[in-house]
Amino acid sequence: MKLTIEGIKNTKEWEDKGYSLPQFDRKKVEAATKAEPFWIHFGAGNIFRAFQANVVQELLNRGVLDRGLVVAEGYDYEIIEKMYRPHDNIGALVTLKSSGSVEKTVVASIMESLAADSSNEKDWARLLEIFRNPSLQMVTFTITEKGYLLRNAAGLMMPGVEDDFAAGPVLPKSYIGKVVTLLHERYANGELPIAMVSMDNCSHNGDKLYAAVNEFATEWENRGVCKPGFLDYVNNPSKVSFPWTMIDKITPRPDAKIEKILAEDGIEQLDPVITSKKTYVAPFVNAEECQYLVIEDNFPNGRPELEKAGLYFTDRATVDKVEKMKVCTCLNPLHTFLAVSGCLLGYTLIADEMKDPDLLALVKRLGYDEGLPVVVDPGIIKPRNFIDEVVNIRIPNPFMPDTPQRIACDTSQKLSIRFGETIKGYLARPELNLSNLKVLPLVFALWLRYLTGIGDDGKAFELSPDPLLEDCKKYLNGLELGANSAKAVEAIKPLLTRKDIFGLDLVEIGLAELVEKYFYNLIKAPGAVRDTLHLVATDSSFIVKVNI
Repeated sequence: MKLTIEGIKNTKEWEDKGYSLPQFDRKKVEAATKAEPFWIHFGAGNIFRAFQANVVQELLNRGVLDRGLVVAEGYDYEIIEKMYRPHDNIGALVTLKSSGSVEKTVVASIMESLAADSSNEKDWARLLEIFRNPSLQMVTFTITEKGYLLRNAAGLMMPGVEDDFAAGPVLPKSYIGKVVTLLHERYANGELPIAMVSMDNCSHNGDKLYAAVNEFATEWENRGVCKPGFLDYVNNPSKVSFPWTMIDKITPRPDAKIEKILAEDGIEQLDPVITSKKTYVAPFVNAEECQYLVIEDNFPNGRPELEKAGLYFTDRATVDKVEKMKVCTCLNPLHTFLAVSGCLLGYTLIADEMKDPDLLALVKRLGYDEGLPVVVDPGIIKPRNFIDEVVNIRIPNPFMPDTPQRIACDTSQKLSIRFGETIKGYLARPELNLSNLKVLPLVFALWLRYLTGIGDDGKAFELSPDPLLEDCKKYLNGLELGANSAKAVEAIKPLLTRKDIFGLDLVEIGLAELVEKYFYNLIKAPGAVRDTLHLVATDSSFIVKVNI
């Protein structure tokens, strides 16, 4: 059994092993796609293969679509060369059910895979051809938030950007330079309309894509290196749109346990590939069963009926409400709490933390009692239903190999959005009282305790990467558990005023004292983290009894 066009022709063999196979005429669909492509996606990673490609397969199976996908990779070309093409762009999707079962699907909706590399004459010529085609309706992206940056944190131009500014739309080197060159090709061939749709998991993602594209178009027009009028084209919503989206689906790195299941079924050549750019890819992807993709309905050249596969199309304001519901209250804050708690308690799997009575109780209080009161109902997805799914299905899923150590990455960058927005909601609404927040300030104290790099067992552990790690750790340098808790509390006071971390000055709004009390308890001795979590989980009045 091989994941190739020839390999899946013995349908009985695959179906007997429990695999769902494509139910459409692939040769016919491939010919139609190459003649009139309607959707090209940049970013050939796991989320695309597990989500967008599977959605298109479902619609092909049902006859809603008659054409498939084209995928382009503009950063790590080896993904195309070493994984997509040897398998005829076919892959296996293993959906990890919360019940402990798996659902296995052979996904064959990708009809063409291309390296977005201007030095690759054949692939680059094909990309230019696709962008000249009036049939193209949407260009989508999962290139990570960093993919839209033209400058690094120090304000210096990313590699290739300045060269691309100077050269214009000719043989670009940078990722966005390639995208804008292709868009310029579409402009030069009739000012054809198109939707440029970021599907990356970042706030107001359409604006980030627009900002990068617009800066390129502005530079090119100012330097006189592009066709006149290109900047107006980019800024004409009836020609080029940049919709906002909210995407939500966990697709961890391909897992060895899943590879073993597929190998035992008889599938050959499953070995993962680690590219020279350290990308880890395999012929299969594993993902959770739950998924959401909410899209601003702004498509100048029309769009496919993706709502028939469960995607949501709505206005920009609703996309924003859904994103805030997820990021600020109903999912991401719960993950961050579990991440810092899990690292301190020695957990290595997020799902296992949901079996911990103390952590489960606190997760529920953080989400239902403290978060939901400030959620603005987006209408298309009910917040309580969403958080029910998060707490009861998604996070406890035993098959999801997600770790607190991974989720703890960049926590200093997450606190202001995941918790600061909730605090602002409480301050803005007179019927809500900041004193009702008990678990949220505990998360801040746990993060400060996490920065010590000392687990609850008294042993050192490795802190996850974070751009402010060294800056924040300096306040806790030399701290020993139980040595002088009051002195340690004094040491962290300057951190509590950092609006860049918490979104507000915690001293100014009166929340710092509670954070300090928690921190005082958390650093008393080995085992203090567990004791504090248990007491807060079982006795909501515990903290007021504490004196520093």
